[in-house]
Amino acid sequence: MKEAKQRPEMTRTTQLAPLLVAAIAVSFVSAAAASNTTTTSSHPSSLQVLLAEVSRWRERHLADPSSSPPGVRANTVAAWVLSFLAASVSSAGGVGGGSLFLPILNLVAGLSLKRATAFSSFMVTGGAASNVLYNLACAGAGGRRLIDYDIALLFQPCLLLGVSIGVVCNVMFPEWLVTALFSLFLAFCTAKTCRAGLKIWRSETRGGAGAQSSKEPLLLLPPAGSDAEDGGGGGNGGAGGFPWKDVALLVLVWLCFFALHVLIGDKHGKGVMRIKPCGVAYWLITFFQLPAAVAFTGYIIYAKRKKHVVHSQEDGKEDLVGATMETLPSLTFPLAAFVTGALSGLFGIGGGLLLNPVLLQIGINPQTAAATSSFMVLFCASMSMVQFILLGMKGIAEASVYAGICFVASVVGLVVIERAIRKSGRVSLIVFLVTAIMALSTVIVTCFGAQDVWRQYTSGVYMGFKLPC
Repeated sequence: MKEAKQRPEMTRTTQLAPLLVAAIAVSFVSAAAASNTTTTSSHPSSLQVLLAEVSRWRERHLADPSSSPPGVRANTVAAWVLSFLAASVSSAGGVGGGSLFLPILNLVAGLSLKRATAFSSFMVTGGAASNVLYNLACAGAGGRRLIDYDIALLFQPCLLLGVSIGVVCNVMFPEWLVTALFSLFLAFCTAKTCRAGLKIWRSETRGGAGAQSSKEPLLLLPPAGSDAEDGGGGGNGGAGGFPWKDVALLVLVWLCFFALHVLIGDKHGKGVMRIKPCGVAYWLITFFQLPAAVAFTGYIIYAKRKKHVVHSQEDGKEDLVGATMETLPSLTFPLAAFVTGALSGLFGIGGGLLLNPVLLQIGINPQTAAATSSFMVLFCASMSMVQFILLGMKGIAEASVYAGICFVASVVGLVVIERAIRKSGRVSLIVFLVTAIMALSTVIVTCFGAQDVWRQYTSGVYMGFKLPC
């Protein structure tokens, strides 16, 4: 019966792939028809007119900001307002928001895609920092601890390793392939996340504990006698205590990978040390990330197992955590983190858009998934932000303004969604919010990605695979 239930769901999911491919193909064919149309066709289709208008609008707004009159431009103010709205919605859903910030900065603020990427890292960092501080303040005031530090520890090393692998793939893969893969993956995750939200909604409607997914218990549960009702706040180092050791280990992992990235520098060899791009030293430092991630992950798994065994022996009760880890492979979280990081690096986003659905699919409480996802996004985005600063990024003051806006907007979004959940009693609102953000991102990426790829095709740019160097 279980397999019979899953078959229709898989069928509906797989139907999304040909639909998106067809949508991209229609854009290409329509543009091809426009380029081949002669005077015999004096009435272009509405789609062709729309594409032409959007293209002209983008070119007009992508003008160099330095050539405009001094002062704050109208489109900059519009970008601030839209960034505030995007940050408030993204933060409430535990999503970084990079997939929404990039189009706003590129299309509305008129920044180049390269500069918009740097600004986006500041904005995601500001929103994630606000989210984490808000959750810590709520926990300190006697509220529920939502951040699961055990999950963050298991995810972080392999997540950062996956990002490095994904960035290399991003350089090698043609843009049309990256766009198509991103659109298909977002559509797939949107469908899966929406179904998870509907399942929780039905459970809440029936009067069940919707906040506690039917897939619980988690891989690492709080030890018996600890604050188990903290919404999945494992790794807390005892009831009510702040997990200083876990956070210190996370910072150590961050510093280790950050040092490796700073040593490598950018593709032009600009870094702390003058290392020849794609030379022997370059690849040795790059590949050193693999044993570093494996060593950190192995130590974390060993330490957590030992900790839970000690707790179970002290309590004299059955080791529920040990039983759970026997049913779920120990590498479930690290492998999921590696794949998520690789996709984040490949698609050029912070990772929150992918982390949250992965955590929900594993069976984590939606509120815990949102808070933990923001916590991990803070580490990833802050690493990118500091790298941009060290490598001589321009416009830091302007980027800081956007980061401040996202910092404030993040708190507003969290307060609003918390009140909505308290009033309705439905944590599934978070899941539906994430679904809406992912659906909007899918539309934006597909439309403008297809247009950019078509522009490359018509201009004769090479669209095949490239070497990493």
